[in-house]
Amino acid sequence: MLRGWVAFTRRTIAPYQAAIVRIGISLCFGGFLLREWPNRRVLYGDLAPWSTGLARQMLASNHAFTILAWSDNRWWFEAVYAAAIVVSALLLVGWRTRTMSVLFMVLVLSIQNRSVLVGDGGDNVVHLMAIYLAFTRCGTVWSLDARAARLGRLVERDVTGVALWLLLGAALAYCQLSGFATLGMLDMGAYDWGTVFWLFWLFVGAREWLRRRQPDGEGADLLDALTTMVHNSAMLVIAVEVCFIYATAGWYKIQGSLWEGGTALYFPLHLAYFDPWPGLSALLGGNSILVCLITYGTVMVQVSFPFLVFNRRIKNVLLVLMMIEHAAIAVTLGLPFFSLAMIAADAVFLPTGFLTRLGEGVAKGVARATHSPVLRQSIKRPRRATESEQETVSLIR
Repeated sequence: MLRGWVAFTRRTIAPYQAAIVRIGISLCFGGFLLREWPNRRVLYGDLAPWSTGLARQMLASNHAFTILAWSDNRWWFEAVYAAAIVVSALLLVGWRTRTMSVLFMVLVLSIQNRSVLVGDGGDNVVHLMAIYLAFTRCGTVWSLDARAARLGRLVERDVTGVALWLLLGAALAYCQLSGFATLGMLDMGAYDWGTVFWLFWLFVGAREWLRRRQPDGEGADLLDALTTMVHNSAMLVIAVEVCFIYATAGWYKIQGSLWEGGTALYFPLHLAYFDPWPGLSALLGGNSILVCLITYGTVMVQVSFPFLVFNRRIKNVLLVLMMIEHAAIAVTLGLPFFSLAMIAADAVFLPTGFLTRLGEGVAKGVARATHSPVLRQSIKRPRRATESEQETVSLIR
């Protein structure tokens, strides 16, 4: 038990899984915002049928959070929408992941909670994963932060990080003290969203101050252990959340007569709204045996996954089946972002060995495509930073 406790408080588990979830979710949200750029004002902005007044009434009752409720001016919406695209891109490449993950959470909640009636299941997954990622060390690997650690770019004075921290603190103070942010309307009892964001800000500042003043002190070790525990707990929550998603989806399907009869897949294949490839939909929908097999197979995989997730070999087979299913949904039903969000969430269960080989293959492919001798040399003879160095850069970023 003592060994397990030491590992839980000192060892960052599933760093590759956290990175692949970060990449997938940020790519999904950023890609969605770019696709809906021509329709952004109608979906979430000043031209939306769900007006700012209606949004504020709902927020007052459900205590959700969105900074788009602070102002109904077009310039504010355009700034928030553009910032969401930029932050998604920065989180994707892993630049200052500690800060970007929190900003990503804020912007995802802000845009989605502005018009809750236009979302789907994929939006719900992005919504949840954005919150969980804010508590993880998702930039330990496969990020610009990790590259800085690998190349030994550990500087004593992180001017950019300090400036970013001060800027965000000043912005948060202005929003509250000037009255521009209606955080009081989003009261959650004894606390509000402002308190949550101040705790994030103060924790990062305290960790950086202790790292500089007392790098080997008990305070820095305590915050390191707390950060590790929060990350490990968040990764566990992500895994449990994926199991809940499939369990509830599967058991609700069992209660439906169309799924019980094996014909549920037939109907979406014949709806014009979900028909990007009419020929393919007609081909699949016209084969009754295939429709029945896919319908029953979907239910069996979703219901059984939470119970079989502890068996490594069976789990890997189920992951392959579910990812193939989501890819098929993206093609046949025209739901690419829903499928990408689910695949990114499923990736939390991917084996570490597979992910490391995948990362090495991608790096070698990029090196060949760009004909970069520097990148090729770094792949052949990488400088491996110690675990403490990687965790230090991850905390800074």
